[in-house]
Formats: sequence, C-alpha cells, structure tokens
Amino acid sequence: GVSAAGQIVSLKVRLIDDILEKINNHLPSHIRILGLKRVTGGFNSKNKCDARTYSYMLPTFAFAHKDCEVQPEFYRLDKETLERVNKLLSCYKGTHNFHNFTSQKGPRDPSAKRYIMEMYCGEPFVRENMEFAVIKVKGQSFMMHQIRKMIGLVIAVVKGYAAESILERSWGEEKVDVPKAPGLGLVLERVHFEKYNRRFGNDGLHEPLEWTEEEEKIAVFKEQYIYPTIINTEREEKSMANWLNTLPIHDFNSSAVEMQTNNKNSKTSSDVEGSDGCGDDSD
Repeated sequence: GVSAAGQIVSLKVRLIDDILEKINNHLPSHIRILGLKRVTGGFNSKNKCDARTYSYMLPTFAFAHKDCEVQPEFYRLDKETLERVNKLLSCYKGTHNFHNFTSQKGPRDPSAKRYIMEMYCGEPFVRENMEFAVIKVKGQSFMMHQIRKMIGLVIAVVKGYAAESILERSWGEEKVDVPKAPGLGLVLERVHFEKYNRRFGNDGLHEPLEWTEEEEKIAVFKEQYIYPTIINTEREEKSMANWLNTLPIHDFNSSAVEMQTNNKNSKTSSDVEGSDGCGDDSD
C-alpha cells in the first residue's frame, strides 16, 4: 500500500551488458530499476540502512480549521497555517517515546523510543485544480503506522480538535488517542547508508550509495506514476475527506484512567488495529 521512489534492493547478479534495460524490459512500467552500484560481499540493504526518509502527500484542506466550511477544490493554505504546521512538526525532532503512535508497544518498551532527524511541510502546489503539500520526515527507523499517526495528530491540533499540549502528553506513559491519517499519500523517498558510505564509499573499490545521477529519473517517475495515483485516488475515493469526518469521534482530552473506565468492555481502536499493509516501517 505504500509507494516507493527510492527503495534499495541488494542481490547477487552477473553484470552483463545493458543489465538495467534488460531487467526493466521484464517489469511493468510502474516498477523501474533506476540505478545499480557494486557493494561489499556482506552488504544487506535492510540491515545496513541507518536512516529512512518518507514523504506524505496530502490535500491542504486537511489543515482547514474545523469551524470553517471549505470546498476542497478552492481551499488554499495560507502562510500562517503552514508556519504553524511546521512548528508542530518540528516538535517531533529528537528522541521521543512513540508508544502511542503504534500498536502493541507499552510505554516502557525500549523499542518505542525513536530518533527523528527532521520533519517539515513544503510549499503547497496545485494539481488537477486541488492544492496539495508534501511532508518530509527523516528518522533512524519507524514503527508500524508511526508516520501516519504523527501526521494525524498534527492535523487534529491544527484543525482545532486537540490542544498543542497533546504532543507532549503523547510521549508520556499515559495512553493517548492518536488518530491515524490515511495510508494513500505515504511514499518511501530514500534509504540512507551513511555509515557504510563513510567506511566503503571512498575505498577505491566501491561507490558511495548516493543517487545524485538518478535524481532526475526519480523526479520524473514520481510525476508520472506516484503523484497521479495519489491525486486521482484522492479525488475519486476522498480518503482524506472521509478520514477527517472521523476526527470528532476521537477523545483527545481523557486521561488513561478515564479511557479505561469508558472502555471496560471493549478495546480502544489502537489496541485492536492490525497491519493493513500500509505500515510505515516495522522492525
């Protein structure tokens, strides 16, 4: 369910002439091998990765205040709201306990602590008469649904459903009801191999795993396949608009004790959610 613009795969292969063209001839048009580099014998693309960058493309009407009636096609994000969005997103930077942003992890589980290097929302742009924006987030690793919940909570605050203080509360031990934004706009942009590059990138035998020469191809691929899929699906299925309608049912003010009292006979939504195939990244 998650698109990828810069995924890396490691494999053993004979380096025949025109290998990329020959592989791509056997692939559907929406799956492309864009570059190839020789690596060390023990290299593993999953285990050697030390950071990941994801993007999340969303229609900007998601940030309109709940008391404002908006028509999705005509909404345009103002500078002040974008600044507030970025102020809230920047709060995620650093190491925090994200147990409220995934399922099946308690507040004292050491693996719930994750390090976020950067998170910001770029300038909005118009596609098919609707305004969109792209949020970028770079972190060491992410848990299932973590990015979608990080974005979902910021949307809830900007729209006026939750106070800004909920961010600080969510990193504490109490259970906080964190909404999960739709999976549609999530894209794996890049996997980073910074430690590998420092050790082997300039040893005379191997190239650093950087893809500057492929940047233009990646940009073209996103414009040709990824962005149109997100935009057309959003316009047809209205996944963001439908999800925004569910925000009023979330309880952003209850303490953990109150939530347990109110839900004695049923589990909270975050307790029972499973993998829907759109997980950000699970360790």
